[in-house]
Formats: sequence, structure tokens, C-alpha cells
Amino acid sequence: MSSLEDNTTDDAVHRQHYGLTFAVLALAGLTFSLLQSMVAPALPEIQRDLHTTATSAAWILTAYLLSASILTPIVGRLGDMFGKERTLVLALGVLALGTLVAALATDIKVLITARVIQGCGGAIFPLAFGIIRDEFPRERVAGGIALISAILGIGGGLGIVLAGPIVDAFSYHWLFWFPLMLVVVATVMTVLFVPESPIKVPGRINWAGAALLSAWLVCLLVGISEGSGWGWLDARTLGLLAAAAVLLVAWIANEQRADEPLVDMAMMRIRGVWTVNAAAFLVGAGMYSSFVLIPQFVEAPADAGYGFHATVTQAGLFLLPSTIGMLVVSPLAGRLSNRVGSRVPLIAGAAATCLAFAFLAVAHSQKWEIYVGSAILGIGIGLAFASLANLIVEAVRPDQTGVATGMNTVMRSVGGSVGSQIGASAIAATVVGSALPTEHGFTVAFVIAAAACGLAALASLAVPRTGRPDHAPSRSLVADAA
Repeated sequence: MSSLEDNTTDDAVHRQHYGLTFAVLALAGLTFSLLQSMVAPALPEIQRDLHTTATSAAWILTAYLLSASILTPIVGRLGDMFGKERTLVLALGVLALGTLVAALATDIKVLITARVIQGCGGAIFPLAFGIIRDEFPRERVAGGIALISAILGIGGGLGIVLAGPIVDAFSYHWLFWFPLMLVVVATVMTVLFVPESPIKVPGRINWAGAALLSAWLVCLLVGISEGSGWGWLDARTLGLLAAAAVLLVAWIANEQRADEPLVDMAMMRIRGVWTVNAAAFLVGAGMYSSFVLIPQFVEAPADAGYGFHATVTQAGLFLLPSTIGMLVVSPLAGRLSNRVGSRVPLIAGAAATCLAFAFLAVAHSQKWEIYVGSAILGIGIGLAFASLANLIVEAVRPDQTGVATGMNTVMRSVGGSVGSQIGASAIAATVVGSALPTEHGFTVAFVIAAAACGLAALASLAVPRTGRPDHAPSRSLVADAA
């Protein structure tokens, strides 16, 4: 036993400093979140260049969301089984391949296929959370997870801001070339500087469960994404949503019977897990709504009776305060989590996002009002996102970190899809013929987003109170086992 303790001590001395590990993980997360949102403002440009329809162009976003939602929990489970660093390198490699194909694409089908491949990068976040839990000193875990979690929002907002200048100065292809450079650097740095976790759980993938998970997510997200175009009462929309419900029940039944479930249903029923997932769904709906609503509102021409006739680049600047707000408060959320637990910043963040949308619903006639609403929104999202992953990590065993945080990330994405489509439908409902949406449509959409974030605050109140997080580094766990 003494020999094993000595080896453990030597391993701790020679393992990479957690600060450099964090920098690599942050870069990896940033690349995925940039790719998630950066193409959104450029969809009209891509549509024209590839001579395709608006519906086909929308699949550039939908395919990415679908793929990430399906692959994130599966790859997160692989990380728990085979090693998080090794799996992270694989996820980054696949993300790089998809990004290269997207940068070279001159056909809409090729570009959509590339986006499906890129979706594998969604696993970066649960893998990063697991690595932080395993590698960081106890007192640094909450802050590290908070910052990585917030990067999902920060990168999303930054992608919207940067898209316009990149397209104006170069072309939409560079929306992929620039992130590709970052992905390659992140992959090399992961190989060189991120240590492999000693915590692994041998097992196998429940492929039937993975297939059912994929099936119900595809039906749900396609139904939601196409619902505003087909009509919410269209047979295709209702059929897909009904199929999603049936397949969801079948997936849960399969996972409960499986000897080695992909997602442990007992874990999902833990109060500290399902309440946080509900909050993630609702806060995600609010964040993605802002990516849709604010740019469309400020880009409206003068004859619409509202808006500021902003260009794509100028519209991105209206979201800059939100990105800055997330960047500023995320480290504070980590410190607050260390002091009072992560429940408090989650409640505060959900309440702030609700306040931001309520403010925008009644005050949007002046530019400064949009900037103020955007800043409050960023503060709220930064607090909430920084807390979500910490709460999940606190609620589950170390060997469940990958799949548990993966499902939480999926809930944010699904919530974002629902929120953005409901907001778009509220706006579209006020369009008559080829006219522009009315101001009332945007007001209703802001109110709906505020209601979703208000429900997120209520869900946050249901999260159980915990003490300070007790995250012992894996090296100590190995020593204890010895």
C-alpha cells in the first residue's frame, strides 16, 4: 500500500497544473459554442451563395443542434468508460473534420452533413466537467466548472457579435476557417497538456437505448424546428411530436430494464438532477430566444414603426453587453458557489433573465434600452449557466459526471430549440402577407421568454439546498483507495 501511495504522490507531482488544463478546456469549449451560433446571422448570405431555400438553410442550425443533442450523452458515457482525455481528443478530432468539410462546402447537402459531424463537439462540455472534477483541487472545482459552463453562453453570444464583421471582411466560409484553427490548437494542446483521468467505469453502451434516445430527440427537434413553417396543427408536426412522446416512453422503459443503461433513470429522478434539468431547459429557452428576437428587432427598417434598421454587424453589437455580462459574472458565480452553494446564483440568474425580458417587453423604443436589457440578460445567463453544471456534479457520483452533465447540456439545447421556435412563431403570427412583423409580436415574444425564465426561477427554488460542494480530486480518491 505504501508503494501505491508513493506512486500516487509522484503522479500528483508530475500531473499538469490545473490552470493550464483549464485554459485548454476553455479553448475547446469556446470553439464549439462559437460554431453553434456564428452561422445564424449569415444564413441569408449562405442561402444566396448556395442557391438554396430558406428552409434548407435553416437546417444548417437544426442539423448541428440535433447531432449535438444525440451525441453529447453518448460520448459523455464513453468518456466515463474509456477515459475523458482520450475521448475529448476524439471529439475534437471529429469536430475538426466536420469544420474542415463545412469550410470547403459548396453544396447545401455537404454543408448540412458537415454540421452533423460537428455536433460531436457537444460532448466537450460534459467531458470538461468530468476532467475538472477529477483533476482540480477541491476548492477550485466549483469555479472551474462555473467558468466552463458559462462559456456555452459566452461563446454563443460572441459568435453572433463576430459573424457580421467576418462575413463583411471575408466570406461566410471563414466562419468555419477561423474556428478550425482554434479546434486544431485545442486538439494538440489537449494531447500535450490534459492528463488522463484515473477514474474510469468499465462497461458497455446500451445501443438500443442510444437508438431510442436518438429517435425521440430527432422527432422532437424536427417537429419543433419545422412546426412554425408547417403549422403547429399540421399532421406532420403533430405526428412527429406524438412519435417523440411514444419513443420517449419506450426509451425510459428500455433504460430501466437495461443492465448497463446509457442514462441511469434512478439518477435522473434525483431531486437535485431533475430540478436542475428543468431550470436548464427554461433558461436555455430564454438565451436562445434572445439570439433570435434581439437581432430581428433591431434590424427592422424604419417603416416598420420599431427597430433601428441595423446591419448584421450592428445587430451583433446589441448583444455585446450580454456577452460582456456573462464574461464578468461567471467567475463571481464560481466564488459564490464556493461560499453558499450553486443554488443561490441559479435563482438569482433565472430571476435576472426574467427581469431582462420583462424590461424589453415594455422598453424597446430607444437603443440604450436594448443595451440595458441585453446587459441584464447576460448577467442572468452567466449566473445561471455557471451554476447548472455545478449543481449536477454535486448531485451525482464521479462516475456519472459525463452522462449527467451531458443530459443537462441536452436540456439546454432542447429548451433553446423550443424557446427560439416559440418566439419566432409569436413574431410570425403578426405578419400579414409580405408585410413585416408588428411591434406587438415582439412584445408578446419577450413576454413569453420572461415567463419561461420566471418558471426557471421557480424550478431553481425547488433545487435542494446543499452545503459547499465536496469534490475531492481523483488523486486523493486513488490514495484513499490505496
